[in-house]
Amino acid sequence: MKYPIRNGVILVGVLLVGLGLYSSWNVEKRLPPLDYTAFLAQLSAGEIKRVEIIGGKINAVDKYDQEFQTFSPDIQWLLPRLEEKNVTIRARPQPKNFGFFESTLPLVLVLGAWLYWSRKSRQADTGLKGKASLVPQDVAGKVTFADVAGIDEAKAELMETVEFLRDSTRYTRLGGRIPKGVLLQGPPGTGKTLLAKAIAGEAGVPFFSLSGSDFVEMYVGVGASRVRALFEEAKKNSPCIIFIDEIDAVGRSRGGGGPGHGGADEREQTLNALLVEMDGFQSDETVIIVGATNRPDVLDPALRRPGRFDRQVTILPPDVKGRAMILAVHGRNIKMADDVTMDMVASTTPGFTGADLANLMNEAALMAARKDKERVELVDIEEAKDKILMGAERKGMVIRDEEKKVTAYHEAGHALVAMLLPEADPVHKITIIPRGRAMGVTQQVPLDDRHSYSREYLMDRIKILLGGRTAEEIVFNRFTTGASNDLQVTTEIATRMVCEWGMSPIVGPRAYVDADEGFLGGRQQRTAYSESTGQLIDAEINKIIEDCLQETMILLQGKEQFLHNLARHLLVKETMNGDEVEKVMKESG
Repeated sequence: MKYPIRNGVILVGVLLVGLGLYSSWNVEKRLPPLDYTAFLAQLSAGEIKRVEIIGGKINAVDKYDQEFQTFSPDIQWLLPRLEEKNVTIRARPQPKNFGFFESTLPLVLVLGAWLYWSRKSRQADTGLKGKASLVPQDVAGKVTFADVAGIDEAKAELMETVEFLRDSTRYTRLGGRIPKGVLLQGPPGTGKTLLAKAIAGEAGVPFFSLSGSDFVEMYVGVGASRVRALFEEAKKNSPCIIFIDEIDAVGRSRGGGGPGHGGADEREQTLNALLVEMDGFQSDETVIIVGATNRPDVLDPALRRPGRFDRQVTILPPDVKGRAMILAVHGRNIKMADDVTMDMVASTTPGFTGADLANLMNEAALMAARKDKERVELVDIEEAKDKILMGAERKGMVIRDEEKKVTAYHEAGHALVAMLLPEADPVHKITIIPRGRAMGVTQQVPLDDRHSYSREYLMDRIKILLGGRTAEEIVFNRFTTGASNDLQVTTEIATRMVCEWGMSPIVGPRAYVDADEGFLGGRQQRTAYSESTGQLIDAEINKIIEDCLQETMILLQGKEQFLHNLARHLLVKETMNGDEVEKVMKESG
């Protein structure tokens, strides 16, 4: 592409210079010259029909329509004589006659400015400026492993990477090879970017940071040029770290392009350049690539193989101990009340990632400040958690008494079934205050983090979800749309029990869905089974839901008095915690 651009610049330059030469000559219409004396003689004889006066120059036409040109030394003297002979007179000022330099200079300046901005634009497209930022050492060094908590296994794995950068000879003296790449994979918010910064801060080396989408442009070849420029700059700063966030934007599996897929062609060229550069490191170049993604399943196999990303570190949401450590890090600069303990908060936030916990502490501090408190109390943290999980309270929403009563019985049904089942998680809170799109919510908090689920636990979970709809049927003998989300989750759990986890005694240990290797929850159901198998799967899903529905109906009918008492308390208090629910249950007998 370089030579066509250069030829185009030369052509434009020649045209502009030619235009300048043309304008400097100030070309006028060329007419036969005539002596001024002869012109006066023809004027006296009445042979001049019309004239055009341009400064002192005269273009004249005689009665025979012959054109000629002459020059008058005194136009003021000539004008009365022209009028006397009834000659038609036109006049215009003498045009300024620019020299070559005067006429060409503005064009040259325009051409120079165009060349300058074209070159700057090409440099911005193919180079590092504005794309890969070299994080200053005083900034990168501010983040260390002390700022990363709750993922000790990942930290231990990456600490060896830090040692590689600090003293590579310690590991290469026995013939070993320094890993070229480390792939951090895990759900969003688990601390992948923070870990990469901590590596650079601990090692004290230059840190290049950019996103995978920064490589890809609509112009073919630009991304590959950026890759080459990035690695060339990194080699000059060796030892160093190149951090590519969301690497799946450029590292997706090849072969999805084809005719008319220019974007895919550009991405594949960029990926090819990245693969070549990762293979091209010399033994004396200590440059480590750290990539981060939450979609490792879509990465090209050539990118994940040993020799490129030698190490793959999976970072999952922290357990209860890890959450307590993360909360301690994010709560260092927050003034807490004496009764707030991080272990208590961690036990009520299962499934929260590091980013979720940081947001929780920030929201709690903002809520406490909004109420002019001196310290953050446990009630502020609970309110912040409710806002994050369910949305802000819809205080201005006008609810009819009948709708409020239905919501109270619906949530009481969820809570009652959860209190009666042995495998269910304890009830933490019930509320009938509208939040987000929900009219009410029943929260359950597990005593311990669960990493696998039994069939009994999942069946109890379905019964709890059906408890709200069943309570409406028992009390009002009708249904509302409030159970729509409950039914969606119920159907999903039953489907996965049959098609993914092999928990149906009739279908047996079979899997009819593709394995989900990503962390975004996306999964596709296979169609590679017969029609009879599909009918069997549908029958089993329906049987699981129907069995759970019948057992839920029996449970609630046996504790109908407790259901009424709990609903009445909810209508008065609107929000109840687990201890208050147990108290109502004991009073109901």
